[in-house]
Amino acid sequence: MTISLLELDHVTKRFGRVIIAEDLSFSVGSGDTVGIVGPNGAGKTSLFGLISGDLAPGAGEVRFAGRAITRLDASARCRLGIGRTYQVPRPFADMTVFENVLVAAQQGGGLRRKASYAAAATALERTGIADEANQPAARLGLLQRKRLEVARAVATRPTLLLLDEVAGGLTDPEVAVLVEIVRGINAEGITVIWIEHVVRALTSLVSRMLCLYGGQFVGDGDPASVLANPRVREVYLGGDISTSAVTETLDREDTTP
Repeated sequence: MTISLLELDHVTKRFGRVIIAEDLSFSVGSGDTVGIVGPNGAGKTSLFGLISGDLAPGAGEVRFAGRAITRLDASARCRLGIGRTYQVPRPFADMTVFENVLVAAQQGGGLRRKASYAAAATALERTGIADEANQPAARLGLLQRKRLEVARAVATRPTLLLLDEVAGGLTDPEVAVLVEIVRGINAEGITVIWIEHVVRALTSLVSRMLCLYGGQFVGDGDPASVLANPRVREVYLGGDISTSAVTETLDREDTTP
């Protein structure tokens, strides 16, 4: 039986009339790979905020590894094992790649001395940018900045990794590289929840997909069944089209300037 690592229990969050979560309940098991899709403005990133501690719910409870964490801030949750990335990587440009990851290990993960250096080195190896360790972060291209963003989250030694559109703007080969990086991270026992508009990235990795709309999940299941769900098609693309066309259209939209 899969043990629940993360649980949201009747969580509600609103910004005025904008509904982020409306009596939302769901759980994610240890070691799972979960993808989250939904139209722009559906509140996907805000949902990550509720999980990571960047946002406080108006009602309901968030539990992690069996512990209520609703009142804990983002720093405390990170040290418990919740790591996350952000849509737009913002590394410390004047610091080296290694220094960026070391700061994450020390300040985010609460690691010290040898443990922080070991965590930073391991994160760079996991994400394939160890060769760039001594380069200033400002010199990195988009793929490398995305890898660095993942490396910084991994350096906190999470048991739950929240990925927020880390494949956006990448070419097909670069997306494939990133998927393999995430696959390797999950293979080491880290649970992954991934928000992404590049649907082919999700369908090649996740075993479960959720579609968020109006503060509720209107689709929940394996990727094929969720993408074939008429309600998901309606709110996500506004039409009744084939599952393959859904994937092709969403991927094309993601790469359109």
